[in-house]
Amino acid sequence: MVNENWRTFSGEVVRGHQVASRRSEHYPEGTIKLQSPFFKERGLDLAGYYSATLNISIFPYTFKVKKAEYYFRQVEWTTKHPPEDFSFSRCRITHHHTGYEGLIYYPHPETKIRHHQNSSMVEVIAPYIEAIKYGDLVEIALNLNEIDVSGTLLTPDP
Repeated sequence: MVNENWRTFSGEVVRGHQVASRRSEHYPEGTIKLQSPFFKERGLDLAGYYSATLNISIFPYTFKVKKAEYYFRQVEWTTKHPPEDFSFSRCRITHHHTGYEGLIYYPHPETKIRHHQNSSMVEVIAPYIEAIKYGDLVEIALNLNEIDVSGTLLTPDP
């Protein structure tokens, strides 16, 4: 995964809308658990990941998906609202000197009805990380072939 197309950014774990992992009025099992079978049907198995997202602020940078490894169009995962488009791009999170392989989880805002994120917030699906908490500083490595980041980039990863 390490090459000249990957860049590492500092980020902070922040509270999100908490619908990915928790029961809510609209999503009794959390959205990731409900969506996972639909992603698996399309070729992305999330079985090795925790059914939640880490919300990582990379402020003052912003990002957008340009050509993700996985793109799923018009996923009908709920009857509560129209189908949504999703993209996933591999990433790497480093927390307390330990690295974790993850996926950027990107419900396309133009098809998403609720719970929009600002463009400095990267949602990541990763394995369960026991000691991680809100306010923790992490590093996130992103593939710039798949993700556009606005702002001054850090040096390439070695």
